[in-house]
Amino acid sequence: MKTGWKIALLTALMFAWFGALAGCTLAVTEPEIQKIKQAMPDKPIIKPQKPRKLLVFSLCQGFKHGSIPYWDEALKIMGEKTGAFEVTVSMDLNILKAETLNQFDAICFNNTTGLKLSTKDTPELCQGLMDFVKGGKGIVGIHAATDNFNQWPDMQEVMGGKFTGHPWGGGGTWAVKIDEPGHPLTQMFRGKGFKINDEIYRTDPPLYSRAKQRVLVSLDLSDPATAGADGLKPTDADTGITWIKTVGKGRLFYCSLGHNNHLTWMPELLQHYLAGIQFAMGDLPCDAKPIRASQPQPNPN
Repeated sequence: MKTGWKIALLTALMFAWFGALAGCTLAVTEPEIQKIKQAMPDKPIIKPQKPRKLLVFSLCQGFKHGSIPYWDEALKIMGEKTGAFEVTVSMDLNILKAETLNQFDAICFNNTTGLKLSTKDTPELCQGLMDFVKGGKGIVGIHAATDNFNQWPDMQEVMGGKFTGHPWGGGGTWAVKIDEPGHPLTQMFRGKGFKINDEIYRTDPPLYSRAKQRVLVSLDLSDPATAGADGLKPTDADTGITWIKTVGKGRLFYCSLGHNNHLTWMPELLQHYLAGIQFAMGDLPCDAKPIRASQPQPNPN
């Protein structure tokens, strides 16, 4: 074989290898697992009313976040260490059928993207999931959980938003404010806002609205760096990060934080997710009634 052909073949093989690698999920390292364990709460926010089961659903039919295995691991550790719930991790769409889904108390969409569910093409799965939450169970969303259901508007309405961009990229550090310092799901922050290195999703109306869901945490646009992100528009003035709502007899907890791996060993955020999961499961009662912002955010440039 001539040298030129050898080089071309090796180049093609190299690109194929890197392409395959990009589609693979790298394992969480043992030192990282130890960081997650050390940061994890030792006990539940509240004692569960009964043994609970959490389905951690991690299938992506769109962009695949590298933090997915970190959250899979963190939620397993959370359940084991606190005793608040038992975790099953799955990427099988069929688990959303009523006969399998109903064994769980809540489903966590772990950075899922592009889930192609629709009442036309997957009616059984849609019915199973909607009946699940409206019948009294819970939905938990981590970061990209709002980047789904483009063919199922009713579920986007349940989630309270959809991905339309992230001017606040994962390489930046952004300011966060606690909208309700006294709420049971935010007490771990002790009433203080903070800065965080993560990717924050835009929350466009009308799906996102404080009239539809109770917003507990949002971006602090009084911070110059946060208000100065490239490409902001007027509706970004109110960008929710954490919200809750009731859906029929069930409950939803969503938090935008979780794009970057290191957030899985941030103690306060892990406590925040634990409280949200226990709320979604029905163990942590709290007020989910929507309220409007008392102080409007300044308009971004």
